[in-house]
Amino acid sequence: MYLPFVLAQNMTPVIIGGAVIAFLIVLVLFAVFARFLGLWIQCLMTGAKIGLFDLFFMSIRKVNPTVIVRAKIMAIQSGITDDYVLSTRDLESHYLAGGKVNNVVKALIAAHRANIDLDWQTAQAIDLAGRDVLEAVRTSVYPKVIDCPDPKKSAGALEAMAADGIQLKVRARVTVRTNIHQLIGGATEETVIARVGQGIVQAIGSTPSYKLVLENPETISQTVLNQGLEAQTAFEIVSIDIADIDVGENIGARLGADQAEADMRVAQAKAEQTRADFAAREQENIATVQANRAQVVLAEAEVPRAIAEAFRGQSLGLMDYYELKNVQADTQMRSAIAGQGSTAPAGGRG
Repeated sequence: MYLPFVLAQNMTPVIIGGAVIAFLIVLVLFAVFARFLGLWIQCLMTGAKIGLFDLFFMSIRKVNPTVIVRAKIMAIQSGITDDYVLSTRDLESHYLAGGKVNNVVKALIAAHRANIDLDWQTAQAIDLAGRDVLEAVRTSVYPKVIDCPDPKKSAGALEAMAADGIQLKVRARVTVRTNIHQLIGGATEETVIARVGQGIVQAIGSTPSYKLVLENPETISQTVLNQGLEAQTAFEIVSIDIADIDVGENIGARLGADQAEADMRVAQAKAEQTRADFAAREQENIATVQANRAQVVLAEAEVPRAIAEAFRGQSLGLMDYYELKNVQADTQMRSAIAGQGSTAPAGGRG
């Protein structure tokens, strides 16, 4: 009769422990149910097919259930799940990769409504690459206008020179829309602006006269547009419009004047070099004349010595000497009459 009582005493802790555990489980389930009740009801009412425990496990995986539920509901309500395979696991994976889930789903919805070919894989790749996929879809639907040059970086205009040397200052407006298939790895707006500016400068430079550009600016736009400037960019150029053209300086005339001045300086330098050469040659000639004069003086100095030697040798008489002096005096007189002036040689003195 004591055995049931003993068993009852031994089973009491087990029952109490089981009751506590059951209470804790119920409490946890109630907490989970209370936390995710609103989201679960939304999924249930919209057909999102996300269970209560799925929401719980999302929180364990560090995924925000609210973001996933709202994105899934948007996709279902817009009907894009009929055309795209978009599972809850795809949304969670993109969230864990650091992507903007709601932004990508909105982009898919906008592309679906606008009949733009955009799938989930491409959309999430664009988003993970750092591009705003929703803005890209909007630009595909509604093209945007960018200024060339960019007014944020340059307050001036594109400066180009026609073949006749007249400078033109041009401002253009480029209408572009996003090319979804080249958005990954495609160049940005800055590349488009740079290419359009280069094309405008090249087109104006190949024009014979600036007047042709002023008369028909659309020819410049068409020439630039036909160059395929959107290659390897994230945009497709719809149109290029010349917004403003101003006539600048006559660069050709200024360059011609600068060239003429440079040529004049070169000619002056050559003339100065020639003058210096002649001056050096003149100094050389003067030195040669002085050397010759020195030789003459030396030769004249030998005359008196020769006369003295002739007297000593009795080969020259006194009458011969005076006759020589008379000849010299006659020669000096004739030179004086002719206006040439001559000095008697050293041997005639004395």
